Amino acid sequence: MTTETAASGPIWTPRDDVLAQANLSRFMRWLHQTRGLHFADYDELWSWSVTDLEGFWSAVWQFFDVQASSGYTEVLAEDTMPGARWFPGATLNYAAHVLRPGADDDPAIVAVGEEGVLATVSRGELRRQVAALAVTLRELGVRTGDRVVGYLPNIAETVVAFLATASLGAIWSSVGQDYAPAAAVNRFAQLEPKVLIGADGYRFNGRLHDRREAVASVRAGLPTVTHTILVSRLGLEARSIGAVLPWAEATAGSARLEPVAVPFDHPLWVLFSSGTTGLPKGIAHGHGGVVLEHLKFLSLHCDLGPADRLFWYTSPSWMMWNIIVSTLMTGASVVCYDGSPTYPGPETLWRLVAEQQVTLFGTSPGYLMACEKAGVRPAREFDLSRLRVIGSTGSPLPVRSYHWVNQEVGDLPVFSMSGGTDVVSAFVGGAPTVPVWPGELSVRCLAVAMDAWDDNGKPVREEVGELVVTRPMPSMPVMFWNDPDGSRYRDAYFTAYPGVWRHGDWITLTERGSVIVHGRSDSTLNRNGVRMGSAEIYSTVEALPGIAEVLVIGVEQPDGSYWMPLFVALTPGTTLDDPFRDKIKKIIREQVSPRHVPDEIIQVPGIPHTRTGKKLEVPIKRLFQGGTLDKVANPDAVDDPALLTFFAELAARRADRFQATP
Repeated sequence: MTTETAASGPIWTPRDDVLAQANLSRFMRWLHQTRGLHFADYDELWSWSVTDLEGFWSAVWQFFDVQASSGYTEVLAEDTMPGARWFPGATLNYAAHVLRPGADDDPAIVAVGEEGVLATVSRGELRRQVAALAVTLRELGVRTGDRVVGYLPNIAETVVAFLATASLGAIWSSVGQDYAPAAAVNRFAQLEPKVLIGADGYRFNGRLHDRREAVASVRAGLPTVTHTILVSRLGLEARSIGAVLPWAEATAGSARLEPVAVPFDHPLWVLFSSGTTGLPKGIAHGHGGVVLEHLKFLSLHCDLGPADRLFWYTSPSWMMWNIIVSTLMTGASVVCYDGSPTYPGPETLWRLVAEQQVTLFGTSPGYLMACEKAGVRPAREFDLSRLRVIGSTGSPLPVRSYHWVNQEVGDLPVFSMSGGTDVVSAFVGGAPTVPVWPGELSVRCLAVAMDAWDDNGKPVREEVGELVVTRPMPSMPVMFWNDPDGSRYRDAYFTAYPGVWRHGDWITLTERGSVIVHGRSDSTLNRNGVRMGSAEIYSTVEALPGIAEVLVIGVEQPDGSYWMPLFVALTPGTTLDDPFRDKIKKIIREQVSPRHVPDEIIQVPGIPHTRTGKKLEVPIKRLFQGGTLDKVANPDAVDDPALLTFFAELAARRADRFQATP
């Protein structure tokens, strides 16, 4: 925990009216009235939720009136990890819960592109389109358990395609069209899908991106696909693709919506790991687990309801897109944005927030920092009076970004969240009844038995430990795809501490129950036995003028030494001379740790990321440990593969120098 964070008081404290009206407060009052349970504050509620899993999740089921075609015999049949069995006997359908709230004329989806609003879809129209497409898919031979895949932008049609698939009990998977065809095929081919739904292209940075050939390539790589449905996003002729069913035809007419009831743990979708090495892992989550977890997270933690509108900048490749769809379960409406976050300028997303009267805006730390550096002052430039909450995820949010939001956006909570594709939700985040401290995630989420452990499996407080989860969550994977004996699933989470989920993050759990995320534990900096996550260095150095982005690694050398370089990408016109290097070292020494001043500061043309925005710390480290490019990373999973080649060549040159040194 940095001194700056520890010394700071709350930057936001809930007002009395927020405390009274929050969904979380209503839930606590309901528990008292219906079950005789009284909790003085969030901490007491959380303690009960992880101690009495059966009591908590049955309360969520009842409070949100979860609809099932057949009831459950017990809440948690096997309290083990892996292998927990939730709500045996219950049959239900995720799509039915998404489509249930709201009158027909209530708004559901506002689809926006760089050229403006593309479509406004009401609840009634959403139901009609989903029902019509479900009939079409059924006519195309799709049955319960079959797979339908989407190669699509973040548009309303993508939501419809997923919900129609889910309503049949079929299994959905999608990636955005920024993925190369080979990367899409690497994922989809594992699923042996029956139907492919694609789009003719998308807009980004003011340009039209024709993806007709890409759709044809994806289809050619999926021999099990029998039919292709094409969305006309750009209005391009489809002849070059071959035989397709136009979207307008596939969703024409009216039909009765008849969601198929499936077992609680029936696979809903397959999300894929980043796939930086080898084939991406397919992670399947169940209908029931997602319904319960997302109702809990979106209603109780994010405080969303029918009067709200959520906009989270994401793509169909990332789990936050799934969160967008689930938001509809709360009665709130959502914004789907297909475009660049910074075109024509860095203020673009704030303009969208104002124009669409968004109440919860979700983004990344990178976007907030870019706005700060660009001098964007959102509250002065736009009417943000409807905005109640800022959400942030993807990487740790630095302390200064909390202060920037407070000064330039308004006195509202910043809910930094940390979780993952693995559970398609958050382990830690915010709560509308709990203060926000700069640099800290306010709470462990309800029913997430999360702790910080040392190497010996002992809980630690106010010091860095491994993020572990000691009891099951309903949204943990029901399986990995093509993992019949469950060995890949066990190896991913349960080898370090048998029976306990190890997520791979370094965290500090404070005495007040808040959490500081330091970064991935497999890329931890361990200088002279003192461990530190990379996040502190990033938040400090990337605040400097002239710094575009940095990446730091710690490399154990063959001779037993430890080399810790800082790779620096600069803004145009900036020079990395010795005085600037000294400035960087000084700020790390004074504001982060004198033990973690880098051995070298090396200028690079850019920093490579996964396609969901995570820096490739571990693959870069492995390159400098002698790994070859084909072994450490899959270029299809990287936003700029040319940068990987640059780092591989840099590592090879350093290895030659190291070997030549007597």
